[in-house]
Amino acid sequence: MKNSKIHWIIGAIALLVLPLLLQSLGNAWVRIADLALLYVLLALGLNIVVGYAGLLDLGYVAFYAVGAYLFALMASPHLADNFAAFAALFPHGLHTSLWLVIPLAALLAAFFGVLLGAPTLKLRGDYLAIVTLGFGEIIRIFLNNLDHPVNLTNGPKGLGQIDSVKFLGLDLGKRLELFGWHINSVTLYYYLFLALVLLSIVICWRLQDSRIGRAWMAIREDEIAAKAMGINTRDMKLLAFGMGASFGGVSGAMFSAFQGFVSPESFSLMESIMIVAMVVLGGIGHIPGVILGAVLLSALPEVLRYVAGPLQAMTDGRLDSAILRQLLIALAMIVIMLLRPRGLWPAPEHGKSLAHKT
Repeated sequence: MKNSKIHWIIGAIALLVLPLLLQSLGNAWVRIADLALLYVLLALGLNIVVGYAGLLDLGYVAFYAVGAYLFALMASPHLADNFAAFAALFPHGLHTSLWLVIPLAALLAAFFGVLLGAPTLKLRGDYLAIVTLGFGEIIRIFLNNLDHPVNLTNGPKGLGQIDSVKFLGLDLGKRLELFGWHINSVTLYYYLFLALVLLSIVICWRLQDSRIGRAWMAIREDEIAAKAMGINTRDMKLLAFGMGASFGGVSGAMFSAFQGFVSPESFSLMESIMIVAMVVLGGIGHIPGVILGAVLLSALPEVLRYVAGPLQAMTDGRLDSAILRQLLIALAMIVIMLLRPRGLWPAPEHGKSLAHKT
C-alpha cells in the first residue's frame, strides 16, 4: 500500500513537471502533449460506448465537432457580424464563460448522442457501424454547407477569432509570469486539459463499477440475456450514447479554444477511425489501456515527423514525408495488433470470455 502511494505521488509530480520540461525544448512539444490529452478525453468517451456497452460507433467525431462549433459560436464575433438581431442584443458577441461552455457542450453533445442512438437501438455490429459512420459524415457535411442561405458555420472557411479560455481572471491565451518563471500559453492549457482528463477518469472509473456500468457490460456480453434479467436495454444504450458523446463535446469545446479556429476539415472520418483505433489498440474497456492507446497514437505521428524527414532524404526526396509517416504508423499498428491482439494493456476478461478454472 505504501509503495502504491509513492508511485501515485511520483506520477502526479511527473505530470505536473512534464510541460515545464517540454517547454524548454520548444512549444511544439507542449502542444503535442496538449493534443494528446484531448485525444485521451475523446478516447475515454468512446470507451463508454464501445468498451462498456459494446456499441461500435464510427461517427464519434461528430460530437467533437458539435462541441467545437458551439464554443466557436459562443466565443467569437461571428453571430454578431452575420445577424442584425443578434448584434442588437450582443454587439460584440457573447464571449461566454468557461463555466457555462463546458456543461452546455456536454449537454448539447449528449442530446446529439441520444439523437443518434434512438434510431439505432435494434442495430448491431456492422450495421450499427455503418449508420454511425453516416451520422458523422452528415454532421461534417452540414458544417461545411451551413453558410448559405443563412451563414451559421461560415462553411469550409471555418470560424476564427475564437476567444481563449479565461479562468478565474487568468487568460490562458497569454503567457503567465510566476516568481520570475515564464509559463507559456500552451503550458497553461496543458494543466486545464489535465484537470478535465483526471475528472473524466474518475467518472469512468466510478461508472465502471456502478450498477449502470455492470448493465452496460451485460449488454455487451449478451443483450438477450441482459434483457431477460430485467435490464432496460433501450435506456441503457441511450445513456451510453449520451454519456460518451458528452465527453466528445467537452473535448471539442476545449479544442476550439485552444486552436482559436475551427473548420470542417478537423472532423473527418479519419479522426473517428483514429479514435476507435486508440480504444482498440490500448485495450478496449480498460481505462489505463485506453489512455495508453490515446497517448501513443496521438503523439506517434508527431514524433515520426523526425524519422520521416531523414528517410525521405535517403531516397533523394522520391518519397513524400507525409505518406511515409502514415506508412510507419500503419506498420507500427499492425505489429502491435499481431503481438498483442487484445491491446497493449487489455482489460480483465468479463462474462462469457472469462476463463473458468477447472
